[in-house]
Amino acid sequence: MNLLVVGASHRTAPVAMLERLSVSTADLPRTLERLLAQTYVGEAVVVSTCNRVEVYAAVSGFHGGLGDICAVLGDEAGCPPAELANHLYVHYDEAAVEHVFRVATGLDSMVVGEAQILGQLRDAYHVATEADATGRQLHELMQQALRVGKRAHAETGIDQAGQSVVTAGLEVAASRFDGSLAGRPALVIGAGAMGALAVATLSRTGVGPVAVTNRGADRATRLAEAYGATAVPFNDLTVALSTVDIVVTATAAIEPVLTRETVAAALALRATSRPDTPLVLLDLAVPRDVDAEVAELPGVLVIDIDRLAAELADGPAATDAAAVAEIVGSEVASFLTWLRGADVLPTVAALRARADEVVTAELRRLAQRRPDLTDDQRADVAHTVHRVVQRLLHSPTVRVRQLAAEPGGDQYTALLRELFDLEVPSTSQVDTVPDIAPRVSHPAPGGER
Repeated sequence: MNLLVVGASHRTAPVAMLERLSVSTADLPRTLERLLAQTYVGEAVVVSTCNRVEVYAAVSGFHGGLGDICAVLGDEAGCPPAELANHLYVHYDEAAVEHVFRVATGLDSMVVGEAQILGQLRDAYHVATEADATGRQLHELMQQALRVGKRAHAETGIDQAGQSVVTAGLEVAASRFDGSLAGRPALVIGAGAMGALAVATLSRTGVGPVAVTNRGADRATRLAEAYGATAVPFNDLTVALSTVDIVVTATAAIEPVLTRETVAAALALRATSRPDTPLVLLDLAVPRDVDAEVAELPGVLVIDIDRLAAELADGPAATDAAAVAEIVGSEVASFLTWLRGADVLPTVAALRARADEVVTAELRRLAQRRPDLTDDQRADVAHTVHRVVQRLLHSPTVRVRQLAAEPGGDQYTALLRELFDLEVPSTSQVDTVPDIAPRVSHPAPGGER
């Protein structure tokens, strides 16, 4: 089995496409089940956040695995293959490991160094494990990715250099208020992980008073109490909007929460109380919480993932990014060493099984030819023969494990299978080429890109 990453992010797809690809937490098990039902996909983890949708998979063939994953993504998004291909990237084997580690450390995030992705990866791994969608390779990959992410934040200053998406969005919003949001009343819509981060960030940066609303009133109340904010009923959303200058919305709704009608009604109420003050809507949800038509209303600034990515595209890189990249490089090398060594184990097991079959067959023949041997004598002969075979196999099997851990080591494993005519499932297969051709960051088998 080989590792394959297929995905789209804020770097390759607009919010509209990410919305179509987005997989809700409730739908993750069903999507994993669909992936595992494909011919070439043996293991799968699906990561779906506000700015990326990615499938990490262990596949039995590059082309077949790519085709299977793209077919599921395209079907889920209701998107023609050709259109989908324009927004996808593909990472294979070594490049796949590097990509996952870069994601875990925050190097691939919209805001370099943000730490929320670690929790999102952990949640995706947990869901996949609960769905029995992970095996030896993805268990090891995800566990190591989480460890590498923690190491990067512990050993470098990437935490200080990196912001949260919320912080970055508020900095963009501050440009509409002379560079400061201090004392500006704010509303947070949503009481999930991103909503909690938004309330914490707003409280820490001196924005306020802060109000929280959520369809589930209990969660909004608990979150508000934790940070000294005020919980407001979701049914009073229009009134709440009319009293604030900043709105951070991050719900899991599949339809816009802030429609043109709702915001227009709030603006009408603001006309008397806050006539010259803009209303800034920071939409961190995918699918979007703010209807696209809201941006057309006068006095409203909508900052969604697309705009935020554009604003941050030319921002300064984190000063510790190079140190984190070095950590990623060394960790990728270590993981590949483990992976190559692990790949030889089925061949070694097959060799030892073959040896046991030969010994058992010969001992059976001996028993037929020498029925006069006692049970103790037969036991002594069997013990001696097994010891001889195990001692003969010890050095070559240890050495092939060492050689397999080196670049090109798979050749030694293949030679061992050929010499002893071992029946071992191949780690790659020749299969059909999919109908789409997304970008591949690492040469595919056969030299394709």
